[in-house]
Amino acid sequence: MRSRYSAYVQGREDYLLATWHPATRPATLDLDTVPRPQWLGLTIKSHTPLDEMHATVEFVARYKLNGRAFRLHETSRFERVEGRWLYVDGEIRE
Repeated sequence: MRSRYSAYVQGREDYLLATWHPATRPATLDLDTVPRPQWLGLTIKSHTPLDEMHATVEFVARYKLNGRAFRLHETSRFERVEGRWLYVDGEIRE
């Protein structure tokens, strides 16, 4: 999760797509939106292994957009494929 957050901060679409599960991966990401969010920090709230191949990560990512502060609170699902953890999807939390 931390590496994917860093990739968002750096605008690394290649890394994000490479770490996204092929069953749910979009063809492209639009990271060049204007204005771009200013990422402020990541807090991992929990990491829950479900079995050897599946886990969830609950996190809060903080950012600013147009001078306003926001937070993205999500529980993400990951699956291990050929030894690598891949992002499957996430549930936005309030």
